[in-house]
Amino acid sequence: MKVLVIGSGAREHALCRSMSLDPDVSALHCAPGNAGIAEVAELHAVDALDGAAVAALAQKLEADLVVVGPEAPLVAGVADAVRSAGIPVFGPSGEAAQLEGSKAFAKDVMAGAGVPTARSYVCTTPAEIDVALDAFGAPYVVKDDGLAAGKGVVVTDDVDEARAHANACERVVIEEFLDGPEVSLFAITDGTTVVPLQPAQDFKRALDGDEGPNTGGMGAYSPLPWADPKLVQEVLDTVLQPTVDEMKRRGTPFSGLLYAGLAITGRGIRVIEFNARFGDPETQVVLARLTTPLAGILLAAANGTLADLEPLRWSDDAAVTVVIASHNYPGTPRTGDPITGLDEVAAQDAPYAYVLHAGTKRDGENGPVLSAGGRVLSVTATGGDLTQARERAYAAVTRIGLDGSQHRTDIAAKAATES
Repeated sequence: MKVLVIGSGAREHALCRSMSLDPDVSALHCAPGNAGIAEVAELHAVDALDGAAVAALAQKLEADLVVVGPEAPLVAGVADAVRSAGIPVFGPSGEAAQLEGSKAFAKDVMAGAGVPTARSYVCTTPAEIDVALDAFGAPYVVKDDGLAAGKGVVVTDDVDEARAHANACERVVIEEFLDGPEVSLFAITDGTTVVPLQPAQDFKRALDGDEGPNTGGMGAYSPLPWADPKLVQEVLDTVLQPTVDEMKRRGTPFSGLLYAGLAITGRGIRVIEFNARFGDPETQVVLARLTTPLAGILLAAANGTLADLEPLRWSDDAAVTVVIASHNYPGTPRTGDPITGLDEVAAQDAPYAYVLHAGTKRDGENGPVLSAGGRVLSVTATGGDLTQARERAYAAVTRIGLDGSQHRTDIAAKAATES
């Protein structure tokens, strides 16, 4: 099988790493990729938002499967262009990707499917915003209706901060605050059959103790020792399958990766948000534990044959990923700084710990690897339990040198004491 992955982040590096280990994958390509992905896949320059260009590249490479990683190309309809060229693609249509592209659309689908979620208002004027903020009170949850690269949500007790964020958005969803721990659960679907993966928890705030601004995610772990063993089945029955069924009923079937961000509240499970693609950094830990070869699963989803797949196999190991971010992230990050220690991790920590690249580029053909984004690296490790996985991940983190970089020191720390 020849596979083309679209994207350039740590999620795409995790996908490429898994498929590079898949015996059924004979050729692996990525566009545009990054410095780390170049070690496991052949890179190609392409505008990931240009569906025609992606489809043309897939045809040129004679790809048997195209995997669209990020949300922006999916919402832009890149998967549609590839499908129109007759090539199997893992990723929803542009219309179906509105589950992530529009918070208001997702709320409407959840209402139609009877999926439990937070009460909310969709606002477009300052007057509507003030009514919504008054209705719910603090803490205020304000979400940009459109794509915002994981940074469109503000949760604050400061009404002025909430109002300022809301007024800066063209259309905004303001909703009640959901208490309780958060869980990410991915499911692979062909539009009819839904196959859930293992749950993970990520850490959105920039600083230890869940302090600081929201980010795209500073780390993650799996499994969740504190979670109810029946959680996955309950979410499948009450959230994932009803949503896929509702999308099919509307004539916009959802095929690809459906990501449910959940709050486990005192009143039960509530959906915080849907995403239309693998989440970052949760993908890093979920794929670290998946032992079923990945490419065949994604191809079955693309071809509508998921029902024929054998049950997925999982390692009993735990996995932890720690994100190393640039100076000033999640503000405007500093880029162009050299990264050291990557060879040391590969030499001393493999196979239990490894580095997945996010915002990196190589300076020239054989030059040093440089930082090229806000989240630069995801250091991922496995172990017999979360304590061992944490120790291995942070041992590898200490080998990495990046001037001014930052990372959280408490990823999975609380959960490790409960495992």
